[in-house]
Amino acid sequence: MKDFYYKSPIGVLKITGDNDYIYGIEFSNKEKKSQTPTYESIKECKKQLTEYFKGKRKKFDLKIRLSGTPFQIKVWNELKKIPYGKTISYSTIAKKIGFPGAYRAVGNANNKNKFAIVIPCHRVIAKNGSLSGYAAGIDKKRWLINLESSNK
Repeated sequence: MKDFYYKSPIGVLKITGDNDYIYGIEFSNKEKKSQTPTYESIKECKKQLTEYFKGKRKKFDLKIRLSGTPFQIKVWNELKKIPYGKTISYSTIAKKIGFPGAYRAVGNANNKNKFAIVIPCHRVIAKNGSLSGYAAGIDKKRWLINLESSNK
């Protein structure tokens, strides 16, 4: 497994992977230059992220390896179903996975999501429509939502 750094329009993303799987895509505070990946999974991930940021990719098709509790994995799999350019509330996600009162736990699972952008936790908002909580910061969440809204 290796870490590769990708300079995106909203900051550096650390992509962790091997030749077969992506294990994480997380915002990094390190000032790293983009690197040329050697693993096929990383090459494909960078390609798809570049297409996404250009507004050309609406859905990701990557081999990712989820690691978390059964509840977290259930939440993350539900997040993958949120359509591009749409938002949904934490409480709606909780209802969809069969835990209607667990909206805070859904928020906590979002916070533990290791696949920024690819598992679109940025599409989850508060019930009142406000942007709340995003591990990378509300400014990045707003930017991603605006990107998707303008490319629907």
